[in-house]
Amino acid sequence: MVAGIRREVRAAVVICFAVLLLSVLGGVVWSWLAPTEQLLVVQPGRGSALTGESTHQFDALAIFVCIGAVTGVLSAVGAWRWRAVRGPIVQLGLLAGSLAGAFAMSWVGEQLTRWQHPRPHDPPVGQIVALPTEVSSWLALIVQPLLASLVVLFVAALYPSDDLGTGFSGPFGENRPVDDRFFSGASVYRPYIAEHAGNGAVRHGEYGPTREPGSGSMPKSRPTY
Repeated sequence: MVAGIRREVRAAVVICFAVLLLSVLGGVVWSWLAPTEQLLVVQPGRGSALTGESTHQFDALAIFVCIGAVTGVLSAVGAWRWRAVRGPIVQLGLLAGSLAGAFAMSWVGEQLTRWQHPRPHDPPVGQIVALPTEVSSWLALIVQPLLASLVVLFVAALYPSDDLGTGFSGPFGENRPVDDRFFSGASVYRPYIAEHAGNGAVRHGEYGPTREPGSGSMPKSRPTY
């Protein structure tokens, strides 16, 4: 059992780092897609947003939420495909990686947008400047771990086998495999067949006519339709 737990812990660490790297890639994609907000400098150190530019903050936040949702679903599907280590330990690793990945996606994306669109130092009046967008709400960070956890829980609830396809009977890497022979129909009906085999009952696979009691001849066959 200890060896099984160590195997699942290693798998959870691998999944955590894989989700973190995938989230960093999502932050790079967000920095390319997130729109900037353009301002008109009206006074030294002060600017006024142009028409329609104030909505870009919402657009950037919506794009971040969509990328986080896609990352959460893909990471959950990838973790579930690792059949041998399905269980609560891997679920915790996926959740931890998704939480850390959401923060990493936000940080990497904001840093890249600042490098692409740096804030000008003391721009002149009348100049149009582009300000980098930011993740304006921390609620956007919970979308990725929430969807990742919900997808795994939903698939696990619908799975027809209690072992989730791992082949092990314990939830924490127990090394004793599940033996399907104890649940087969042959093992359930075998004692009944053995008990009634000598009482004149027709055995499985024998469909021929039986002799009538007290007669030495076979009954006449009836026509079939």
